[in-house]
Amino acid sequence: MFVKTNTTGFSDALTREAEGLESLREALVQVGVEHLRIPQVAEVDQHQLVMTQIVSVAPDDRCLTLLGEGLARLHQQKREHYGWGRDNYIGLSPQPNEYMDSWGQFFVDYRLRYQVSRIADPVIRERFQRVLDQISAALTRWLDSHCEHPSLLHGDLWNGNVLFDQDGPWLIDPAVYQGDREADIAMTEMFGGFGAAFYRAYDSVYPRSKVYATKREIYNLYHYLNHYNLFGAGYLGGCERGMAVVAGL
Repeated sequence: MFVKTNTTGFSDALTREAEGLESLREALVQVGVEHLRIPQVAEVDQHQLVMTQIVSVAPDDRCLTLLGEGLARLHQQKREHYGWGRDNYIGLSPQPNEYMDSWGQFFVDYRLRYQVSRIADPVIRERFQRVLDQISAALTRWLDSHCEHPSLLHGDLWNGNVLFDQDGPWLIDPAVYQGDREADIAMTEMFGGFGAAFYRAYDSVYPRSKVYATKREIYNLYHYLNHYNLFGAGYLGGCERGMAVVAGL
């Protein structure tokens, strides 16, 4: 078994992570996906999370295909609401949640506004807040009009949070909530992507929308803001680019 210790500073971080893993496991069982797997949690408390140990290998196209197909089938499952029933965490940051019927309102308020409110530099914070104030209604309408239904999202789907063994892919370290499935796909491209086989497989099951390229910039703005708040100025350029996209809608 693998033992993960809590280094976040939040006493319930590992409990929320374990709940996210179980939610993903249940959803994958419901849609009959067997080759996209979730570590089994043996024990969790505020100090440690004990779960399946994965002996990872470099992925080949077969593994990437299994990941793409499995994720697409997960995303095809329609959920009832956007958001999530309790707050959780994304990396080292709190991630506030609430169930809502509007995807656009949820994303603007609980993803973009929240991260902007955490910016330490008052000049940058106030400038970004002005942008959101000006475009929030239009952005909400645009996102609502381009989202088919709520999907269960991994929420933090960069390539460090997917492992592969000889039998295929595993999802780890989720920040789950329910939202536009293309938010998950957008983040896969933020730090290098998963390779062409993954995207071909995903699109063969559940093709991305015609406005995916624009959505990618909007959804990754959340992650750039989070990384800027956590790690500093190296991520400010990504925040500026995303803000320019939303301001231009």
